[in-house]
Amino acid sequence: MSRDNILHRIRTAVGRSAGQPPAEPPPVRLRVPQVEMEARVASMIARVEALAGRACHTSDPRSVASEVLAGKTSVASNTPVLAKYGITSLPCVRTGISDRAELRAVCAVADIGITSADYALADTGTLVMISSPEEARLISLLPPAHLAIVPRERILSGLDELFLLLPRPAEQTSSMVLITGPSRTADIEQILVRGVHGPGQITVVIAD
Repeated sequence: MSRDNILHRIRTAVGRSAGQPPAEPPPVRLRVPQVEMEARVASMIARVEALAGRACHTSDPRSVASEVLAGKTSVASNTPVLAKYGITSLPCVRTGISDRAELRAVCAVADIGITSADYALADTGTLVMISSPEEARLISLLPPAHLAIVPRERILSGLDELFLLLPRPAEQTSSMVLITGPSRTADIEQILVRGVHGPGQITVVIAD
């Protein structure tokens, strides 16, 4: 079948003639369900745990973080959220690094990377990480484990609500990463392997 014949059949199927420009795309339809915060928190925890991650809701994130970090080396981002909850004052936490080479070297040997999250999506258990000088992407990707401290009010219902808040994320940041559970991949035999492209362990602490 010739190329022109294939293109003719496609145009006919969509109701267009040769040379006719495509119609304007339909307006974006975002549907944000009304979900109570407690239900969002419960859904977030359930989705993270369903993906082999760990999650909890607490009014004392510093104590939870202290238990997770016991006996481990860690590096934390410079976001004020971690300082607010006392995470960066824990003795095993390295933070305040602004030099890229130094940060890369520290992340390469740290057991756990600690960050906050700009948003979390309750329906999928996803962390939304917007790269910034305070929240370096490397910390959530290079260490073998990731600890995320997420303020409760940052939990959104889902992706539609996120894009309602950030309709053009590329204008705000050079990188927005969506993290859903530990890093995992599978080969052609469908053997699941975790930790290949990022942390193999993830712990989400939802903080009041």
